[in-house]
Amino acid sequence: MEINVLLVDDEVVDLEWLRRRVAGNEHLPLHNVRTAASGFAALKMMEQYPVDIILSDIRMPIMSGMEFARKAKEINPEVHIVFISGHQDFSYAKEAIQLSASGYLLKPVDDDELNHMLSGLCAKIEKERKQHTSLSETLTLVNQELLLRWFNEATPGQVETHIQSFLVPYLQDASAVAIVEIDDMAWKIESWTEEKRSVWSSSANHFIRKFAHDQNLGMVITTYDYHFVILAAVQEQYFTALMEELIRAFYQEFSFSITIGRGMYTTELDKLHKSYRQAQAALSIKWIVGKNRLIQDASEWHPKEKIAADVEVIVDRMLKAMLDYDLTTIDDCLLQLFAGDSPISQKNDIYDIIIRITSKLHADLRQMDEHLYEILNWDSHHPFVLFQFETVHDILSWLRRRFFELSELLYLKRQRQKRKLIDEITEYVKGRLEQKVTLNEVAAHFDFTPNYLGHLFKVETNSLFSDFLGELRMKRVCELLGDPTKKIYEIAEQAGYKNIIYFNRQFKQYMGMSPGEYRKRNKI
Repeated sequence: MEINVLLVDDEVVDLEWLRRRVAGNEHLPLHNVRTAASGFAALKMMEQYPVDIILSDIRMPIMSGMEFARKAKEINPEVHIVFISGHQDFSYAKEAIQLSASGYLLKPVDDDELNHMLSGLCAKIEKERKQHTSLSETLTLVNQELLLRWFNEATPGQVETHIQSFLVPYLQDASAVAIVEIDDMAWKIESWTEEKRSVWSSSANHFIRKFAHDQNLGMVITTYDYHFVILAAVQEQYFTALMEELIRAFYQEFSFSITIGRGMYTTELDKLHKSYRQAQAALSIKWIVGKNRLIQDASEWHPKEKIAADVEVIVDRMLKAMLDYDLTTIDDCLLQLFAGDSPISQKNDIYDIIIRITSKLHADLRQMDEHLYEILNWDSHHPFVLFQFETVHDILSWLRRRFFELSELLYLKRQRQKRKLIDEITEYVKGRLEQKVTLNEVAAHFDFTPNYLGHLFKVETNSLFSDFLGELRMKRVCELLGDPTKKIYEIAEQAGYKNIIYFNRQFKQYMGMSPGEYRKRNKI
């Protein structure tokens, strides 16, 4: 701990005498002991250098010690001030207390009293700094948690102001997000005790943080399940080499491999969120491209193309077929993907095309806020499945089953979402039947265009929205007609019809009889 002291006195002899006594104390952690012969000079010095303790004469010309202390507190409210004066000026003590002075020494100052005062202030400052450090660390953890939440938002919202200032140093010279994942943890530590897991996890955490600190790599945030987020502050040309060194060093230390996914470098806050998403996408193809390595942004990674030159076009068509639950088209697309002009000379040719297919499918689904591997519940053993196949037919059969399964799951999920939407719209319309309800109004409420909502209704209910609305009204009218105390014109108004003639015409069109005939037939 280093503490800086400023001595202020207009008497040069007294000032030098005091300087020697303070600076000569080897038992105190005093870093700099500076002097000033006036309040003006002292204030100027405070603007240039850090000051923790001030010992000032209380009686000085032009600017008194009291006036100087007030201005010093304005510059640094946390500075500790001790006044020194003779017995005749002891009346100033009351005013000094009002200024929150840290002490008051009488001339001639006793050595023991001076040392006791300085020792107490140094201990107080050390305690304050520890509290401040603890608070700063807590705030940093809070900032990191808020940053992670922002990273994990599907659509990034407005970043908190203090988080923006927190990120400014990282964005000045461009920064990127990388995600570190310790490989195969699920099965490797399955037999470990909870205590052993905790100790090992702490050691791994410390190792990665120390590596980042020693290499000036940037900020490390520990997340979940042995994952770490690195906000890289090093220049892009050095990043790859440092990540490869981290992978090598970690394996050498723990005999565990790590895989790192990396996003793009950027100086823009919004694109930093995209960099995080790219790092996630890169890490998600680990099961295909292998572990114990650095995987760059998945959208920029392309394996060597040997089969089906128009992979992207075919996969786009296959994804649409999956969403429509069109299994025939999915099968046609798979056959087309593996029927390119280039000959299949090695197994690696097949693996290249599988990587292309799954990478693009995954990237496209991520744009729709879906996750290929989570939907299919694929885990770390699946890479080995691919290498067990010996023929194109076997691989095609495996992919066909997986993609049919994916299509069914996507289709069912979308159907549930559509059914839920239709149910919500139905409830909304039912609650407003007494009013004039239009397709435009309902579409605006659910944030759709009228054309889309009308099309959705036609597809999902096999009826037009106007017919759906009319049917709901007629059902409501029939319910109200069941109450013999209600007049027919009252029922018409309650069902949202303002014109009784139009009401009778509509009712007869739907029910094949007038409202009065309906009551007679049902003996109401």
